Amino acid sequence: MGDRVRIGLLGASRIAPPAVIAPAGSVDRVEIVAVAARDLGRAEAYAGQHGIPVALGSYEELIADDRIDAVYNALPASAHAPWTIAALEAGKHVLSEKPFCLNAAEARAMVDAATAADRVLIEAYHWRYHPFAARVREVLDSGRIGTITSFEGTFSVPIADLTDIRHDLALGGGAFMDLGCYPLHMSRFVFGSEPTVLSATAVEGNPGIDLSLSAELAYDGVPARVSCDMSPGASVDMWFHVTGTDGELHASNPIQPALGNALRITDASGTSTESVAGAATYHYQLEAFVAAVLDGTPAPTGGDDAIATMVAMDAIYAAAGLPPRGA
Repeated sequence: MGDRVRIGLLGASRIAPPAVIAPAGSVDRVEIVAVAARDLGRAEAYAGQHGIPVALGSYEELIADDRIDAVYNALPASAHAPWTIAALEAGKHVLSEKPFCLNAAEARAMVDAATAADRVLIEAYHWRYHPFAARVREVLDSGRIGTITSFEGTFSVPIADLTDIRHDLALGGGAFMDLGCYPLHMSRFVFGSEPTVLSATAVEGNPGIDLSLSAELAYDGVPARVSCDMSPGASVDMWFHVTGTDGELHASNPIQPALGNALRITDASGTSTESVAGAATYHYQLEAFVAAVLDGTPAPTGGDDAIATMVAMDAIYAAAGLPPRGA
């Protein structure tokens, strides 16, 4: 592999340009060398558009290619487990888009494959790598707002096109799979532990698909609420709020803080608002992936974290009366 990570893209996806192609231009020790699509013509057009040297007409070709060290899997969630496992078994490291897969059983199989192959496997919760997340952690650990007494987080974006993959159960669709997983992940980050699912309610669109969902959780008895909405009338909304015995913390736009963010802190001295500077979340995520592959630096969204998130998501879907994806 040498001193650079050569990445191949599984799928000519919409997310790859901001998630890996653009940041590869500013992150050291990495290059995007290939893209594969089920249609070679589409792969060639995508490669030409984005300056990628190699275009391949099948996923099998990409994961078998010796010119590639690592794979970015941005296929639909239903294709994450089979193709990630195949890539790992072929000796490739994998950066897998969220949601990690369809359910916790698949997550465990993916992590087992990474362990057996001695390869890096990271879930792409890019928000976690931005300095904004580190600043939140710093404030919470400082004791400024005291002991946490509640958490609430939400992420809503209207997705009106019912033919979109997020409305397709077979492909792993659902508002919580695409959006609600973020505030869930943030709640786990804030508490540093795993939740008990108390209840959940969902509004169903296509059969089995949650248009919106809210869940009541508890972290060692402390209440937390997470919600999401992708119904046509939903407003664009992304924030989380932490209440403590001595104050409060409100985080606005924790998912894409480079596009504008605010951290409002209320403590004994009053209320202050700050903005955390930084590049795009994807820049820091790609840096962390490269460091994990080349230097063995542990990443916070590795296999154990991914399994824990999927365990909670399965329980939330069950509580809402909807089947876990892939059931």
